[in-house]
Amino acid sequence: MAKATTILIRLVSTADTGFFYVTKKNPRTKTDKMKMRKYDPVARKHVEFTEAKIK
Repeated sequence: MAKATTILIRLVSTADTGFFYVTKKNPRTKTDKMKMRKYDPVARKHVEFTEAKIK
């Protein structure tokens, strides 16, 4: 069987609340670290989330 083209990554909040999202990424097309502006329910506002590895 072939290896999957997408990998699971963790988007960690930069507001230091400990909240994170889990999403997929294609490392062949998106080689840089992913950054997104999403809602953090702990901080109750939109903040930037950066990519981290799933442990």
